[in-house]
Amino acid sequence: MQVPVAMVKELREKTGAGIMDCRNALLEVKGNMGKAIEFLRQRGLAQAEKMSKRTASQGVIGAYVHHGGRIGAMIEVNCETDFVARTEEFKELAHYLAMQVAALSPKFISREEVPPEADIDPQESCLFQQPFIKEPDKTVQEIVAEAIGKVGENIRVSRFVRFGLGDQEGEGDAQGQI
Repeated sequence: MQVPVAMVKELREKTGAGIMDCRNALLEVKGNMGKAIEFLRQRGLAQAEKMSKRTASQGVIGAYVHHGGRIGAMIEVNCETDFVARTEEFKELAHYLAMQVAALSPKFISREEVPPEADIDPQESCLFQQPFIKEPDKTVQEIVAEAIGKVGENIRVSRFVRFGLGDQEGEGDAQGQI
């Protein structure tokens, strides 16, 4: 089957995946755009799992202060190289994750950090289980996995802190790794 260049371009624009990845996905699903998007998403999750063991010592601190200056958040997002850390896409991811922390006030990064005796809803208290504020049909963990697939490097959220005017010191901060 021959894949039209226009289809490859459209899939690339929708997913941000590489040209050859888009072409191969379209070949795999015989030109079905919806299935190709899902194929790339699943592949990104598989890549994210493989890359999770790799060291991520570079990165950025993302920050967000809500209008009016009464709520703010900072988050440390790491990757493997400073090249990726300097890209606009990576900085935007850090900014949106900081916005997520400010908006939904998670207490932990992932389920693994929740103490066994804690009686909490992971979707509410764990950053990675929350619906992403920009795309509510996806979780934050899926958004990070997609970013891993796009940049080809491991990405970790190391820690975050949320500040609200009048909050007690130390309230709403978390540290850890995925």
